[in-house]
Amino acid sequence: MSATLHRSHLDQLEDEAVHIMREVAAELERPVLLFSGGKDSIVLLRLAEKAFRPGRFPFPLMHVDTGHNFPEVIEYRDRRVAELGERLVVASVQESIDRGRVVEQTGPRASRNQLQTTTLLDAMEEHSFDAAIGGARRDEERSRAKERIFSFRDDFGQWDPRAQRPELWNVYNGKIRKGEQVRVFPISNWTELDVWQYVAREELELPSIYYAHERDVFERDGMLYAASPVVERTDAEVPFTEWVRFRTVGDMSCTGAVRSQATTFDAVVAEIAATRVTERGETRADDRASEAAMEDRKRVGYF
Repeated sequence: MSATLHRSHLDQLEDEAVHIMREVAAELERPVLLFSGGKDSIVLLRLAEKAFRPGRFPFPLMHVDTGHNFPEVIEYRDRRVAELGERLVVASVQESIDRGRVVEQTGPRASRNQLQTTTLLDAMEEHSFDAAIGGARRDEERSRAKERIFSFRDDFGQWDPRAQRPELWNVYNGKIRKGEQVRVFPISNWTELDVWQYVAREELELPSIYYAHERDVFERDGMLYAASPVVERTDAEVPFTEWVRFRTVGDMSCTGAVRSQATTFDAVVAEIAATRVTERGETRADDRASEAAMEDRKRVGYF
């Protein structure tokens, strides 16, 4: 009797994601992989290695850079891209502001996060990209639970949940007309805990801010933000030093930290397993907006 091959749930998730990446490369003409230096996009890079090495990736990498990112993450991004020997396209929100494509918010609650939509769509058009591979997961927020793995946008970059295609038996239809685009989410079925377990299994390096460290922070609306020259504070928002870590990375103006002493993989995983609040719900100010506001942002291609 032949032995039954045991495949762990991480093996199955990896197999699905690798299959999706290969489908994108086979079906779309000019895909691009979105890489921010965050943990989800770091996992995407490893999955791309599993799918296409020893050859080069059949797509470049792209980061929509707000200009207000954590320095530790930008340093990691550039170093990792250099190690891989792949091409990185940086789409700059600051350039979008300078060209008058978007108007920068002002005041203590100003954020460049939502300005990324225009920068992303402009970069997709400039480079003729027809598919963007992203690290969004369905467990992050309620509005993302409606996403298919192949999520279609019309020629205006708009997302219509009623116009999405069925995805049965792992069959994905990537056929699009000129001007249309696809957002592809290979790790849709992963959870935050799955990501961390995969990071541990693959021994992937992460930016240091994912682990507990001392940092100057200030409190706003029950959340801790990094004290930084790019984030305007009110007189009442006095910085103090605290042990924190970040569950997600993004624009410093809207990404909060959590109090933590978790300085190792195991300690972080234990914290995540015990929490009942999603990472974006706990640490992203922009995702505490109403569900209606989230839907509006998704309709124009917000990630």
